[in-house]
Amino acid sequence: MSDRRSRPHGVVVVRGRSMLPGLREGDRLLVRYGVPPAAGDVVVARFRDGTVVVKRAAERRRTASDGPGWWLLSDNADEGVADSRARGVVPDADVLAVARWRLWPRPGRLRRLV
Repeated sequence: MSDRRSRPHGVVVVRGRSMLPGLREGDRLLVRYGVPPAAGDVVVARFRDGTVVVKRAAERRRTASDGPGWWLLSDNADEGVADSRARGVVPDADVLAVARWRLWPRPGRLRRLV
């Protein structure tokens, strides 16, 4: 895989139902690598076990090692078991990208929750 810094934008595909109702299985998102998220942003992150997910950056928290990180949540709590409620705070370095726009199948700006 090429270095993400050389590709500041990318496309990710939503898998699963954890981000309903706003995002659905198969939605394609335009993401921006290397930008810090704000509370309410949809982000792409990597959990400690290597799982890459699309989640909502809910709030800033400290990691177990007292570093800065994000509490990431699913928008659909009944479906989203792979979020910070089960996996803990995600370090800043593991928040890979911020989603900016849904490209397909329903193009439009993503709604921020605060």
